[in-house]
Amino acid sequence: MRPETNPEEMPSERLRAHVAAELARTRARSATLTDSVDDADLVRQHSPLMSPLVWDLAHVGNQEELWLVRDVGGREPVRCDIDELYDAFRHPRKDRPSLPLLDPTEARSYVREVRDKVLDVLDRVPLRGRPLVDAAFAFGMILQHEQQHDETMLATHQLRAGPPVLSDAPPPPAPADAARLPREVVVPGGPFTMGTSTEPWALDNERPAHVVDVPTFAIDTLPVTNADYLAFVESGGYDDPRWWSARGWDHRNRAGLTAPQFWERDTDGSWWRTRFGRVEPVPPDEPVLHVCYFEAEAYARWAGRRLPTEAEWEKAARFDPATNRSLRYPWGDEDPRPEHANLGQRHLRPAPAGSFPSGAAPCGARQLVGDVWEWTSTDFHGYPGFVAFPYREYSEVFFGDRYKVLRGGSFGTDPLACRGTFRNWDLPIRRQIFCGFRCARDARRDELG
Repeated sequence: MRPETNPEEMPSERLRAHVAAELARTRARSATLTDSVDDADLVRQHSPLMSPLVWDLAHVGNQEELWLVRDVGGREPVRCDIDELYDAFRHPRKDRPSLPLLDPTEARSYVREVRDKVLDVLDRVPLRGRPLVDAAFAFGMILQHEQQHDETMLATHQLRAGPPVLSDAPPPPAPADAARLPREVVVPGGPFTMGTSTEPWALDNERPAHVVDVPTFAIDTLPVTNADYLAFVESGGYDDPRWWSARGWDHRNRAGLTAPQFWERDTDGSWWRTRFGRVEPVPPDEPVLHVCYFEAEAYARWAGRRLPTEAEWEKAARFDPATNRSLRYPWGDEDPRPEHANLGQRHLRPAPAGSFPSGAAPCGARQLVGDVWEWTSTDFHGYPGFVAFPYREYSEVFFGDRYKVLRGGSFGTDPLACRGTFRNWDLPIRRQIFCGFRCARDARRDELG
């Protein structure tokens, strides 16, 4: 990490200014996602899988109040009467529209009042001396929390019916060498350091750093594209139980899966997708989106491959054999820049496969960060030596075999909430998130170039 962006190396006043700027930038994105629709859309539930947008807005304010105003700042509550309403563990998403939620005007007023108090706390509280405030950790945690909800709200926009409301931007053109890239790269076996013990704003499930010995494997240079996936669809892949696990086949039949979510086949055989209210032909060169774990698993088996383990994914993304160390990001230790990855809602779609050569990993794989979250075959568990911090409900209560790990971030993930060590998780049936995948296979060391 460059010293000018490393919270542990910043002087206190510079760190305060950095946090204040990130708070403002993050809130501006939340405002874009909520101000782009009218009040009726803000309070409407666009899918039982998602909260009303107004719930997300007040929830991020409530978490900010709980952690920064009350805990870090030691201040009096702003609205302790609403804590139960915005406790994500008390009310499933499908039930939230029936709660006596703050209306849009009240929610906006509440988050403004909380933010004013937070900025006062930021000006006054020491940023050293206890784990919750060292290097402004609690502020970083809340920033990442809001950005995660911003991505959730972006997914709600994708599920929303009606005309487009978010400003679109064309994706960057694919680089000239995209068509010449090899299908896969081989990553040498051996130990590497997984996770982190030094990243100041890393969350508890990313810790601690530990050594993992990974056998030699091959991994796709690029994420699986729409064209790749369409070949599976057109070959009857959804109708052939050979490619599906028992759980996957059961889910495919129960859910009636026939193609990625938001795809529709026209009478002439062409495929179209709906993207944030726009109906357009499925672009063949983009990474496939909105497929669940079971669909990714079936495609991989059909292709004669498999999904990577989480350790394989992280080794491909971070390990530099030239220095025998793990990098913060595939491209190195510096924070993401636009030439590295498609992040932060800059484009409302994945970039063409092969984009961002400046963001390539030492192994040669591209787009390991940004564009699409990538399913891995690994269940979500804590690392050896895991310690819940600062509360069990962030990670530990989700550990077990119900959730699969996703890595890498999407076009809707903010750089604050995306590192080479960052771990996402979800149920294997979920596909409203911005998820795709790449494949892997076992390999021999003599396959190394």
